[in-house]
Amino acid sequence: MDFSNDLLILASEAETALAPVFAEIDRIASVNTERVLRSFAAHRVSEALFAGSTGYGYGDNGRDTLDASYADVFGAEAAIVRPHIVNGTHALTIGLFGLLRPGDVMLSVTGKAYDTLAEAIGLAGKNGDGSLADFGVSYDEVALLTDGGIDFAGIDAKLKEHGAKVKIVFIQRSKGYANRKTLSADEIGEVARFVKARSGAFVVVDNCYGEFCDEKEPTACGADLIIGSLIKNPGGGMAEIGGYLAGTKRAIELVSYRLTSVGIGAECGASLGQNRNMFRGFFYAPHTVAQAKKTAAFASFIFEKMGYPVEPLWNEARHDIIQTVVFGDPDGLCAFCRGIQAGSPVDSYVTPEPWDMPGYDDKVIMAAGTFVQGSSIELSADGPLRPPYTAFFQGGLTYESGKYAILTAAQFLRDLK
Repeated sequence: MDFSNDLLILASEAETALAPVFAEIDRIASVNTERVLRSFAAHRVSEALFAGSTGYGYGDNGRDTLDASYADVFGAEAAIVRPHIVNGTHALTIGLFGLLRPGDVMLSVTGKAYDTLAEAIGLAGKNGDGSLADFGVSYDEVALLTDGGIDFAGIDAKLKEHGAKVKIVFIQRSKGYANRKTLSADEIGEVARFVKARSGAFVVVDNCYGEFCDEKEPTACGADLIIGSLIKNPGGGMAEIGGYLAGTKRAIELVSYRLTSVGIGAECGASLGQNRNMFRGFFYAPHTVAQAKKTAAFASFIFEKMGYPVEPLWNEARHDIIQTVVFGDPDGLCAFCRGIQAGSPVDSYVTPEPWDMPGYDDKVIMAAGTFVQGSSIELSADGPLRPPYTAFFQGGLTYESGKYAILTAAQFLRDLK
């Protein structure tokens, strides 16, 4: 790709300005890497644990050690890490169905739940498909404040309205497809303390895209359950599939019964040769997440200077790996995604087109030149074809490759004009 001279000058300005930002990102990565290494040492991670199991998977020491390490690192009592979980939505569904019972209320306190959960909850789809609503679970929500903050008064009112029926207070850490800020682990901890002072509900966090962005995870701050995907942050770009749930012993016991069966729980489940990649990915994860955060900060600087609204700003703290850029029209959004695809290591020759993606109400354009299909910790960008036509950019296994893709996308936008 031949970049225009003005873009190269802008890239140099960006890296000079971002030097202290990158230093802070590296500091957080060092803190998290040390925690992973201490956990691996404490649990005596060895070559023998990388062997796969088959069938029932009884006695899979690698699987059980990985569970214990996730719990340690995430400040939780227990965890489940499995290759059988196909994506983040699947992991979240396991958590919700594991904890909720007929007559219960699920209260989302970060506004409407993410698009792909709508059918699982019963906000979309057909009656009888097996949603939570079909099993007598009700849903309510509290919108975020106009500044993106938590509406504590609104939460208090809903807890009083529904009383003991509220079984889950649900927090979506990242922005999803909404133009709002991402919550830090400390902010989630504040919500957890507020809820626990008023309710016996489980505080459940969709932690996707947020792992290792702060020095600690929401479970270390009081959340009962955090949930995520291994082809996002904690897989470190090495895990080929999988998801995790980490939290209190009781929460993990209940969700394990949904994962397999009541009475079996987490004691069963073959690792099928995936242990090595999941251990290795967890080891890489703090560093890989830092690379993604640097790529996002670089993108924020470049596109803000080009005149596009961005969130977060390049010099703001980052609590997930997602960067948004608002284009205001579908042509800009599509040009950006096509530029990211062209700058990717895999399928760079492909031209993304908007399509009816399962689980979404609007057409979605998606750029994903990844080694693992759908891996969001790798370089990817997507967005729904609806106003204000926002691109959601995330990932980058290395900052150098991420920088190249950002400049390619910027050149595509320049050429569009």
